[in-house]
Parts: sequence; C-alpha cells; structure tokens
Amino acid sequence: MSATEIRETIQFLTFQLQQEVFAVEIAKVREVLELASITKVPRTPAFMRGVINLRGNVVPVIDMNLKFDMLRTDQTVNTCIIIVEIRLDGEETLLGALVDSVQEVMDLHPDQIEPPPKIGAKLKAEFIRGMGKHDDRFLIILDIDKIFSSDELNRMQKVSRSGSSVREKTLQQDESVEV
Repeated sequence: MSATEIRETIQFLTFQLQQEVFAVEIAKVREVLELASITKVPRTPAFMRGVINLRGNVVPVIDMNLKFDMLRTDQTVNTCIIIVEIRLDGEETLLGALVDSVQEVMDLHPDQIEPPPKIGAKLKAEFIRGMGKHDDRFLIILDIDKIFSSDELNRMQKVSRSGSSVREKTLQQDESVEV
C-alpha cells in the first residue's frame, strides 16, 4: 500500500534506531518485549542475532540496525524486541525486531504522510511505505513485509522450524526418561 492509498487515520508504533525515528503499522505488531536472552544460531546472516522462546514458539530476532547497515544495537535499559507478523508465502510468520527503544503509538492522517523519497534515504525505497510528519519531525514509515527478501525470510523460517523440532525432540526424550 502506498501513502496515496491511505484514506483514513492509521495507528503506528514508533521506535528509534540510532538517531532516526521509524514507524510500523500497529496492526503488524503483536507485542513489545523487554530485551530477553537471545540464543545465537550459527551460520545465519549477521543481522540475525538469534532466537527467543516466546511462550513455546521459536522466534528469530533481527537486529534492525544491522539490517539497515547501521551500527549493532547496544543493550541498554531501553532496548526492546518488537514482535511483528510478516507475510511469507501467504502465511503469517512471527519475527522479533531488536530496536534501540520504542517511542509511542501515534495516529497519522493521510495528509501527514508523504510518498517515500527518491534520493538520499538511508534505506532502499521499497522498504519505505512513506514519510510521516509529526510535530515538525519526520518518521520513516516501514513496510515490514518488504524489509526482507524471500530468501532471507525462508532462512529465518527454517531456523524457527528447526528450533521447534529440537524442542519437540527434547520434550520426547524427557517424556521417555520418566519412570
């Protein structure tokens, strides 16, 4: 959906990466978590920090700073993981987005959203849904479904599935040990 297709007020969750403020449509956000223990997974892209256990589900965690060619996210009291739903091959997949801090939920009306810039953005334009204007500042509105290539998403989904099968095998082994 482009900025010109937005007809009514939409809520966005805003968050910070380095000194830039980004936004993602709240409908894509499942929840926001405090920084938890992230289990590293070998042979994954540098921007994939690992996986977390979210109520029994293995969820890949992506360092959004690294994904956007910025410096690695530092762990501070404000660092969080935003759990988002992304579309992969017609099905919803959970993904954790590691960010410097979450700012607020805000409403933006269509006249507060401009099309993505053609030149000079730190991100490729296909990732940017639009530029939001709020209190004399710009927000980079992301299209979360277009940030990752299908190859990257497939690799992350395989990591989630392999983590699930490891967890199931461990549970089966634990059950077979019981006397």
